[in-house]
Amino acid sequence: MSEQTPAAQRGVPEELERALAAEVSLRSRMRHLAVGLAGGCTATLIAVLWATEPDPLPARTQVAFAGLIAIGAAWAGLAGWVLGRRRPLFARDRVLGARLALGATVLTTIAGTALAAVRGTTADVLVTALGGALFTAAAVLVLVRAQSRRRELLRLRDALQRHDS
Repeated sequence: MSEQTPAAQRGVPEELERALAAEVSLRSRMRHLAVGLAGGCTATLIAVLWATEPDPLPARTQVAFAGLIAIGAAWAGLAGWVLGRRRPLFARDRVLGARLALGATVLTTIAGTALAAVRGTTADVLVTALGGALFTAAAVLVLVRAQSRRRELLRLRDALQRHDS
């Protein structure tokens, strides 16, 4: 007699079992914990720096600090949401993280290019805009891959539900 795996006993396709194991693995949770700590610590550090300034900061510095605090808090919030879930997210966390990365990259590119336009040379503007465009393209690629992975996992889930019916 051959020994069956728990997935086979429940009728769960092996491919889905592997995909879901990766979604809820300790490694995945540790990555989210690291992202949450990095975002939260960054937001806290900037907030403390801002709060302990002896003189009022210029308006544009306050806007930059507020933006950086918001980005750090968003990463910490995303990580907290993912870690608080007890079931597979079917790559929803990856899609949300990729959207967050794209938004932060676009905002940083716009702000950096505007700052270079006001304070720098034409070469500074071009280098900043080109660098921002490259990072934005990378963020778009990550988002496309995350959406593709999510669709794949949802197709597997739907196939399993049809199989059980």
